[in-house]
Amino acid sequence: MCEHETKSCPRCGSLFECKVGSILLCHCADVQLNETERQFISSQYQDCLCHECLLQMKEESSRQ
Repeated sequence: MCEHETKSCPRCGSLFECKVGSILLCHCADVQLNETERQFISSQYQDCLCHECLLQMKEESSRQ
């Protein structure tokens, strides 16, 4: 089983815990993204974002 990993958000630099070993417990599982939102985020970032940045990027994608 994978351990949790402390990551730095590539967007804002804040530290957060990535729970890839328990993905249903990870903060990213709480943010519902449609395919357009996923593509918008992945076009700019290749790694995990913190919860706040995920929410902000979701909002930004709706303005595009």
